[in-house]
Amino acid sequence: MTNISDDHVKVHFRMDIDEDGWPPASVESLWAVDLGDSTVRLDNTPWFVRGVASGDIIRVQPDDEGVLWAGETVQPSQNCTIRLIVLKDGGSAAARQSVLEVFHRLGTTGEGIEQFRMVALDVPPQADLPKIRELLEHGETKEWWHWEEGCVTTAWKSAARA
Repeated sequence: MTNISDDHVKVHFRMDIDEDGWPPASVESLWAVDLGDSTVRLDNTPWFVRGVASGDIIRVQPDDEGVLWAGETVQPSQNCTIRLIVLKDGGSAAARQSVLEVFHRLGTTGEGIEQFRMVALDVPPQADLPKIRELLEHGETKEWWHWEEGCVTTAWKSAARA
C-alpha cells in the first residue's frame, strides 16, 4: 500500500461466514483512493474478501452514517490476491517474513498478520506467475503453508500446469 493521504477512505465489504467460522469477521474494511465519482481504487491487499484485488476500481455507496460500502467491481486491476496460512515454524514472524521475501523476488508485494499466521500477496500481472504458482504448490507439498486464491485473473489461470 502507498502512504495514506487525504484522498484515502475506508471501504467496507460484507462477507459471509462459513460453517467453520471463516472468515473470522462479517466485514472487512480496506483502504482505497476516492476517485470522486462514487468509485474508489483499492489500495491494499484484502485479507479475507474474495473476488477483489489491490488496484481494482469499485463502486461504493455511503450509508446513512457515511460509511462506504463496496458494490460492484467497475474495472479489475488484473492483480491477483493470494493468501497463505504459514505452517512452517508455527507461522512465526520470521517465517511469515521469509515467505514475503521469497515471493517478493518473483514480483509480488504483501504483508503478514500474526493473529492468523497469514500472508496476503498482491500479485501484479507482470510478476512471474508460473514460478509463483510452482512455489505455492511446492510449499504446500512440503507443508510450509496452505494457500488459496482470493482473486485471480485469466493470466493466473493460464499459468497453471496443464
